Amino acid sequence: MTANHADSYHQLEDLSQEDLVRYLLNMSHRMNIHHTLWFRETEHQLGMERALDLLEEVTEQSSRIEMQRLGKTLGFEVEDGIPKVFLDLPRETLLQLTAEFGKNWLATDGLWFQAIERAYGMNDAKRCNDSCWHRFSQVEAHMIKTFLGLPERPGLAGLKQALGFRLYARINVQSIIDESPTSIVFRMNDCRVQSARKRKNLADYPCKSAGLVEYSRFAWGIDERIRTECVGCPPDEHPDEWFCAWRFVLEE
Repeated sequence: MTANHADSYHQLEDLSQEDLVRYLLNMSHRMNIHHTLWFRETEHQLGMERALDLLEEVTEQSSRIEMQRLGKTLGFEVEDGIPKVFLDLPRETLLQLTAEFGKNWLATDGLWFQAIERAYGMNDAKRCNDSCWHRFSQVEAHMIKTFLGLPERPGLAGLKQALGFRLYARINVQSIIDESPTSIVFRMNDCRVQSARKRKNLADYPCKSAGLVEYSRFAWGIDERIRTECVGCPPDEHPDEWFCAWRFVLEE
C-alpha cells in the first residue's frame, strides 16, 4: 500500500478491491509469524521436545478450524479437515504441487539469506542460516516422523524413508547407498542451489557448516541412536556425481 493510500484508507471498508486482497494476504503472513513465534517461545520456555509435541497438537486443531471457516465463507466442501477441491485433483497435479511447495520454501529460504547478507554481510547471514537449520531440521524430522507414523526408534530404515519426504526431496536429486547393516550414505546428486550457481559459472556455495547441523539434527530427530558423518560438502572437493554426501551410522 502506498503512502497516498494510507491517507485515504481509515478503515477496512475504504480499501480498494486489490488492497483488500493484499490485506487478507498480509493477515495470513501475520498468522504464520505468530504461529512460529508461539512455537519458538514454547521451545525457549519448555524445551524442544515439549514444543514439538505441542506443535503437532496445535497445528492439527488450528488447521481444521481454519479450513472449516474458510470453506463456509468461500463455499467449498471440507472432508476431515481437508478441502475437497484438493481431494478431487489428479494425483499428478498433487505430486507436482509437492515440488512447487518445495520451490517456494527454498525461494523464501534464499530471500532471507540474501536480505541479511545485503544488510549485514556474509558472516551474519551464515550464522542466522546455521541457527535456523539447527531448529528447522528437528521440527521437520518430528513432523515427518509423526506423519509417517514411524516408531520411536525406526533405525536406518526409518531415516531412509523420512529423507524422501523432506521439503526439497522433490526438487533435488538424491540417492542412498546401503553401505553396511549399520550404515548408509546419503548423496545429494543434484542440488537446485548449487546447480544454479554452476550454470552461472560461480563456485559452490560453502554449505558445510549448515549441513553439519542440518543432517545431524534431522537424523537425531528420527532416531537419537544415529550418528552423522560428513563424507564431503562444499567447500570440500567433490566428484561430479554429487554435491554433498553424508554417512549415517546406527549406534546401539
